Amino acid sequence: MLPRVILLTGATGTVGSALLRRLVASGETVRCLVRDPKRLGGERVRVQLALGDLGDPGSFRNALRGVDTVVHLAASIRDQPRGSIEELSAVATLRLVRAAERGGARRFVFFSALGASRASRTRFFRAKALAREAVERSGLETVVFEPSIIYAPGDPWLTLLGRLGLLPAVPVAGSGRALFQPIWAEDAADCVAAALTSKGAGRYELAGPQTLSYNDFVHAALGPRPLVHVPLPAVRAALRAVERVSGPAAFATWEEAELMEEPMTTARGTADAERLGVRPQPIGAVLGSG
Repeated sequence: MLPRVILLTGATGTVGSALLRRLVASGETVRCLVRDPKRLGGERVRVQLALGDLGDPGSFRNALRGVDTVVHLAASIRDQPRGSIEELSAVATLRLVRAAERGGARRFVFFSALGASRASRTRFFRAKALAREAVERSGLETVVFEPSIIYAPGDPWLTLLGRLGLLPAVPVAGSGRALFQPIWAEDAADCVAAALTSKGAGRYELAGPQTLSYNDFVHAALGPRPLVHVPLPAVRAALRAVERVSGPAAFATWEEAELMEEPMTTARGTADAERLGVRPQPIGAVLGSG
């Protein structure tokens, strides 16, 4: 029997890069759908490369040739030149699922978002809900992960937060009272790796051991800092202006800021992660604070 081939999208992302290290180390045959192989770093010589991206559905067919399992982590929380949030996070997922079915893949692993629904306030959450429905309605064996906020030292979000921490007071969009259960990217990657070694379909809610407001998370990441809460209409107007001037290079977008008003908690806490053999770490153990 030929070894299975795993197609990984989002391999250069926060969770994807952590998962890729694990898959390569375990001897899996991994194919990465990427626009720029250089972003894979040293791993690019250890994997199969499929050039393409979510905005290029024509690239899916070649990427899926001989693939047994698709691990679909890629998405976009902002509009891109190659597609909108809805096109890259929802429509592309549907196209990838259909291509996987036609290509003879057996299993499809997908990252949604904790609490995402068609009625969510943000475009990204609504797109993720639609994508999850497309995955679960497919004829494939599906595994769906619904994570809370995922973080890692040096990731784009914490990097931006660190820069804001240099200001006399850290600006926070809105009240900062939305609740999250942040999970470290390495723990999330361990959960995916564990699911890939088991059989059967399933849905897992991924959460860390602490329930924190966004205000709490800022303090956990930066230490004690004065906060200044900026009314959402003002944040929207300011970031829309930044986007008009900077385009895709904007340091932040309104859609990204609005995500901090989406609660992402589960009454199950860490139960699903622990069912996969993973005990998520508290923020203080990861960031050395709090």
